[in-house]
Amino acid sequence: MSGRLIYLMGPSGSGKDSLLNAARERLAERGCVIARRVITRSAEAVGEDAIGVSPAEFDQQEAAGAFALSWRANGLAYGIPRQIDDWLATGQDVLVNGSRGYLPKARQRYPELLAILLQVDEAALRQRLQARGRESAEQIEARLARSRDFVVGGALAAIVAAEAERRPAPPTQGSTENLIVLNNSGPLDQTVTQLLQLLSDARACA
Repeated sequence: MSGRLIYLMGPSGSGKDSLLNAARERLAERGCVIARRVITRSAEAVGEDAIGVSPAEFDQQEAAGAFALSWRANGLAYGIPRQIDDWLATGQDVLVNGSRGYLPKARQRYPELLAILLQVDEAALRQRLQARGRESAEQIEARLARSRDFVVGGALAAIVAAEAERRPAPPTQGSTENLIVLNNSGPLDQTVTQLLQLLSDARACA
């Protein structure tokens, strides 16, 4: 049986990197691999364990077909190595750190992917963005505004509507069809436990 692509989304600062790092070993025990992204950001940048390349190098790799998925956001380019197709073919589940805006195109390539939207309360999100020290106060407020617009302005509703047009999936706690909304405003251990349970439920219903 082929593996399933798990597509994790969430605003910058929502805790995706922390969640993946905390859940990595337990995910591996369940046969789930976390794909390492290629990003046009310096390897010295604080954050996820990504492969940093120059914009020119990224464009070359993309043109050569090195990525299964690739997109641009926030002035950066992101790529998921094509190696994930080999992992999926051998029956391994693969978790990727994706983009909310790229979900429809990712769904076209992987129709059975499981989309997980990581959300966090605005106060907690502001605190995490400030603690990272990557951006100015103005840039942080701009990110918060984009996140707020995503939820209130209709982008989230559009994703939910698009997912609802697909064939119905068995109900899962915190989900809307094949879109699972996971809140990460509380303790990280709690979110890890919820993530693992949601993935177990989704696998049992597949």
